[in-house]
Amino acid sequence: MGRKPKLSTKEKVYICEQYLNREKSVRELVNDFNIDKKTISTWIKMYQSLGPRCFNHKTHNAKYTKEFKQQVVQAYFAGEGSLVDIAIKYEIPSYSTVRSWIKKYNNLEELKDYDPKPEVYMKDRSRKTAKEERIKIVNYCLEHNKNYKETAELFDISYTQIYQWVRKYLSAGEEGLIDRRGQHKTEEQLSETEKLQRKVKLLEHQLKEMEMENELLKKVQEIERRRYSPKRKTKRNT
Repeated sequence: MGRKPKLSTKEKVYICEQYLNREKSVRELVNDFNIDKKTISTWIKMYQSLGPRCFNHKTHNAKYTKEFKQQVVQAYFAGEGSLVDIAIKYEIPSYSTVRSWIKKYNNLEELKDYDPKPEVYMKDRSRKTAKEERIKIVNYCLEHNKNYKETAELFDISYTQIYQWVRKYLSAGEEGLIDRRGQHKTEEQLSETEKLQRKVKLLEHQLKEMEMENELLKKVQEIERRRYSPKRKTKRNT
């Protein structure tokens, strides 16, 4: 079977209705929509329980508390149903979410509160910060078990920016947090290795430009050849 197509809510509802109205079997729907049998069966089960809203698209992930996750996991171990049954009962969009919580529980990993806070990821990364502030932010993040989301919300900095600062700090220390944008060494400040690296980059850039020019020239020549070459006439066999 090829790549699964993305279907709209309307199409998913149509598939469920086709089966529930006994107009088509699951096998026929599998062939018609190129969707695997397990997925269609899951959709039908969810649709029977929750109706069309089970397919509602969410712009961001739902918020789940630690206690809620534990309740869901315990319900599964108590034999209250399959992964799909539990997902339906607690209105969790995907049974794979339930499966991931169970896996963490079995691996003795802590089930933590989850609050997506999508606005944290949308913050402007361009806010100017001094080196001392970046060090303070990174230290807070590390002291709180690399909780990038909490740090981003507290200091009004994007999640991505804090993640990058922490990586730089762990690899280069406080020097890695110096903002070097717009700072370029002069030729006299470069070491011999750095001079060679700069020359190599320049040659690579020039070579790339030449390759692009040659490719463009070939395309132009091909267009001209097609435009002015006489059309061949072929005789039909009689």
